[in-house]
Amino acid sequence: MEKELLDILKKVNTLYQKYGIKSITMDDVAKKLGISKKTLYQYVKDKADLVEKVIMLEIKDKQKISKEFINNKKINVIEKAIQVHKFIDEYLKNVNFSIEYDLRKYYPDLYKKIQEMRRKNMYESMLRNMKKGKKEGLYRKDLNVELIAKLQIFRAENLLDNGMFSKKDFTIETFNELLTYHIRGIASNKGIKYFEKFFNKNMSK
Repeated sequence: MEKELLDILKKVNTLYQKYGIKSITMDDVAKKLGISKKTLYQYVKDKADLVEKVIMLEIKDKQKISKEFINNKKINVIEKAIQVHKFIDEYLKNVNFSIEYDLRKYYPDLYKKIQEMRRKNMYESMLRNMKKGKKEGLYRKDLNVELIAKLQIFRAENLLDNGMFSKKDFTIETFNELLTYHIRGIASNKGIKYFEKFFNKNMSK
């Protein structure tokens, strides 16, 4: 049953990414998946339960990919930051932002839960990266890692909520500037030199 549920959740996630959450009813899900509603309700209690399972699976998949970057011992912290940056860039180019809106408006409890999970994961990930970067000599020794991590989370959460950016603004140039702005602010002279060399070689094509 676990395999069947996983297959259903992945297919529903595709529907949500294409059409948003609100517009997709349980009837739509059953029809698109070629199953009966009775069968669908063997796996989920209602639409709210389905939405939560789909979103939590999506988060789990993204966390798995993120951990692969973080746990890669063959590359240094700046290379890891660049890899995460490229992953986020690709993700945001394909994500349907109406999902975030639907969650916030129609599933506020789930949205709050997701926000707390994101913040915790982002905060812990950034702390590890910056603490390791200080030890490697690639980040500034006087860096206030707790403060910078919180500022980064605040910036990430408010990019779309301040009315200044829309999805079309999230180009590779935008993300390259954000990454450069961030790294040059936290890196040591050694780190900046490494970043510029590595960035020009891998990102400016």
